[in-house]
Amino acid sequence: MTFAGVARNAPPCLALDIGATKVEAAIVHADGTLSRRARLVDDDHHDDLFAAIVEMARDVLAQEPIAVVGVGCAGPMTRGGAEVSPLNIPSWRNFPLRQSLRDALDLEVFIDGDARSLALAEGSFGAARDDSSYLSMVVSTGVGGGFVIDRRLLNGESGNAGHIGHLNVVPNGRICSCGAFGCLEAEASGWAIEEMTGHPAQQADQATRERTANLVGRAIGTLASVLDFSHCYVAGSVALGFGDEFFEVANKSARAMAQLHYSEHLEIRRSGLGSDGPLLGAALVAWAGAS
Repeated sequence: MTFAGVARNAPPCLALDIGATKVEAAIVHADGTLSRRARLVDDDHHDDLFAAIVEMARDVLAQEPIAVVGVGCAGPMTRGGAEVSPLNIPSWRNFPLRQSLRDALDLEVFIDGDARSLALAEGSFGAARDDSSYLSMVVSTGVGGGFVIDRRLLNGESGNAGHIGHLNVVPNGRICSCGAFGCLEAEASGWAIEEMTGHPAQQADQATRERTANLVGRAIGTLASVLDFSHCYVAGSVALGFGDEFFEVANKSARAMAQLHYSEHLEIRRSGLGSDGPLLGAALVAWAGAS
């Protein structure tokens, strides 16, 4: 998808953001406004998360003429979300999400990765509107991202490009949910910090906060030299919760890694989307699929 903007006549759509800890739904309009927003917590629906999602979606759809659904879902997944296997939703392995939602809602459904969808929203509604190439990243319960290069979302062979959380940052480090050791997600995510310290990330001490920012920055700096982008926009409860110091440390660390002349002006900034970003991204997936 390119970022020429959303057509003014794009119809409202149902957007679903399915993450590791929560699921949100809303009706999204072409001007970026949201209505009929709803939310559920994954842990409250261990027995049948999908049924709870469908019930919430139907409540949001009530009395609203909608023709298409866009979904941003944690991955990995097969192309187009035909089957999804979110690492932090163990009950979903090769789960046929797209067809299941089509059958349950009787609507056309389009799916992409949640962090990849957020990258679309950053380019269309957020801080990256003037950038042709950038990394959009989430540092939260998990770590994910999406690369936009030459105004196009980088897809990869299976449509899963952007899983920055599985870049190795600590050789022989902690085991990750993907099965590898030393991934960024295993060292700097919310769940990793809680496992390492015994406390939620928001209670992390100064040393943990600096270590997290340093590892994130090293990953971004390395990728900037590889993929030739100069801006990275970061969202997520861990990064934003750690505040200004996170961005100061991450920028210093990134610039230490990005030493080639074309990456020397690398900047890591806050996402410009706020809490609506994931749902705006899901809506863009719907509009792109239906166009």
